[in-house]
Amino acid sequence: MPRTTDTDGTPVPQRLLAAATRLFAEQGYDRTSVQEIVEAAGVTKGALYHYFGSKDDLLHEVYARVLRVQQERLDAFADAPEPVEKRVRDAAADVVVTTIENLDDASIFFRSMHHLSPEKNKQVRAERRRYHERFRALVEEGQRAGVFSTATPADLVVDYHFGSVHHLSTWYRPDGPLSPQQVADHLADLLLRALRP
Repeated sequence: MPRTTDTDGTPVPQRLLAAATRLFAEQGYDRTSVQEIVEAAGVTKGALYHYFGSKDDLLHEVYARVLRVQQERLDAFADAPEPVEKRVRDAAADVVVTTIENLDDASIFFRSMHHLSPEKNKQVRAERRRYHERFRALVEEGQRAGVFSTATPADLVVDYHFGSVHHLSTWYRPDGPLSPQQVADHLADLLLRALRP
């Protein structure tokens, strides 16, 4: 049975994911070998296959862990006892901040998604769709309440915002002029301006 932690107490799965994320970001998914991942994590191939069935599983988990956090946070914003405009703005800003905080993961995923097996690809698309549908439901709630304009379909509004989010990995730099929260505030404000009647 592989050890579950190393000497500093970091669980092996987290070490493997950290190593894979760094290597995928630096070299690309297709140019990173399983051997390089296990060497960087300081574990054996047996340990990797104990926790992850394949390199494909590691790629899936790189993205899935971020999406899980974003889904939990969106659900909390959506269910909060706040006016719908505030809930939409908070959710719109949050997805920007959490994407920037996990920029390597987002970048790897959008560059490498086509390497996923058809089954994993379908699973990820379903997880993303669930997130987008929950976000769209918030926009539609505001449209039904008359808080937001119905001139632009909710689907298009959501695609517009997430298009911006998905491109963050191509231009955002931590040493740039804007902090993650400033970028999030600007993009959330743009979304709300597009929605106002």
